Amino acid sequence: MAEFINAYNKMIHNEGGYVNHKVQGDRGGQTYAGIARAFHQDWQGWQLIDNNDLSSNQLTRLVIEFYQEKFWDRLKASEIKNQKIAESIFDFSVNAGVRTAVKLTQLVVGANPDGIIGANTLAKLNRTEEELFIPKYALAKVARYTKIVKRDRSQSKFLLGWLNRTLKAIS
Repeated sequence: MAEFINAYNKMIHNEGGYVNHKVQGDRGGQTYAGIARAFHQDWQGWQLIDNNDLSSNQLTRLVIEFYQEKFWDRLKASEIKNQKIAESIFDFSVNAGVRTAVKLTQLVVGANPDGIIGANTLAKLNRTEEELFIPKYALAKVARYTKIVKRDRSQSKFLLGWLNRTLKAIS
């Protein structure tokens, strides 16, 4: 079964450290390790960051707990047999949201795209070969990113980063 800490260690390289830039069209704003204050105002780590305690072991622990609870556990990723498949879904869920990542997963494996990981989705996912899933999932992500940019041109500045992240996941 897939292991969280391995997936976390790969994902966190995509998320970076502390960022507080004002890029037009960026909905996240102030972030730490990919955790956007605009969307997660109640996260306990903001207290440490506000006190300029960025090197705290407690802050690292809070980041790890956040990603495990909000993403990995909601994906039931520990029940996925293939580590690389679990990592791909987990990383995309951090970037696009759990529901979106699950719906794309379900489309790729031929399950009902309801955005909820259940027994049927897990069974189909665990029967899917990595060599088939990873490239199909990457194509589904690229199609989604293209749709976002077509719908909202202000998001085009993020397209290259999204595509690079997608390509990194298939290598």
